[in-house]
Amino acid sequence: MKKKIGVVMGGYSSEFEISLKSGYVVCNALPKDKYEVYPLHILKDKWVYVDEDQKEHPIDRADFSIQVNGAQLQFDCIFNAIHGHPGEDGFLPGYFSLLNLPHTSCDMYQSALTFNKRDCLAVLKPYGIKCAASYYLNLGDEIDEKAIIDKVGLPCFVKANKAGSSFGVYKVSDQENLSEAIHNALKEDDELIIESFLSGTEVSVGVIRYKGEVIVLPITEIVSENEFFDYEAKYLGKSQEITPAGISETEENNVREAAKRIYEILRLKGFSRSEFIFVNQEPYLLEVNTIPGLTNESILPQQARAAGISLPELFDNAIEEALQ
Repeated sequence: MKKKIGVVMGGYSSEFEISLKSGYVVCNALPKDKYEVYPLHILKDKWVYVDEDQKEHPIDRADFSIQVNGAQLQFDCIFNAIHGHPGEDGFLPGYFSLLNLPHTSCDMYQSALTFNKRDCLAVLKPYGIKCAASYYLNLGDEIDEKAIIDKVGLPCFVKANKAGSSFGVYKVSDQENLSEAIHNALKEDDELIIESFLSGTEVSVGVIRYKGEVIVLPITEIVSENEFFDYEAKYLGKSQEITPAGISETEENNVREAAKRIYEILRLKGFSRSEFIFVNQEPYLLEVNTIPGLTNESILPQQARAAGISLPELFDNAIEEALQ
């Protein structure tokens, strides 16, 4: 009998449109001879299953079931394709765990930790993971521009602490633009991390558990046409994503080791994609994503293809790992 797989997509954050694209790529790629696949839209105003005729069927939040043709349907596994809140920050993983419903993302604590850039970096630093100098700021705090610049220098990056897809991220080269960047970033999140600028090659490293083994996928080098790898660079073609990356053997070994260690230190599950910048051949961690983009053009699927893993194999494996 085919397993019933719900693919959750959408979410409540600025990333919901990207998530919908990822979700439907997953739906279309999953082997239909093995699974019954149900696209599930998790949005602020509704949780619904959207059938082939675009008819919406409400999801019962008490047990995450749906009614189809008068019959109640329970899922065997959930494929989590929600970037941002509530799929990537621990809320849905915790909910699914309470329901004893297998899901493809990592557990609640790991999801929440990796989504919080400040907390994630703080946990990893004692393990020797290198990162940029940083300054923390919350909504309502006094903005001491001198203290910020003394700590991180210029140029620097002002980042929303809990956001993805480069929403709420600003590069600041002059002090006169710092306050505006802070206020704009606070529209995306009430916590900020302000980091020193690191000059060097940027790479993205995918790590997955594949057929029971943690593997590091081929590395992608990021060459942005903009000042940094922002939303336009990620999604509107303003960058080159080169897989495998044109980096030295030493850099490759160092970053592969760091990415795998992060996956294992944090006890992650499913997919992870970590971003690094090289400084003197040493990788400095920028952030960890546990539900990266999953469209055909997204970085992690590119890396999987370079490793000889097709999208159907990648997504099927994620479900098999979750069910185990």
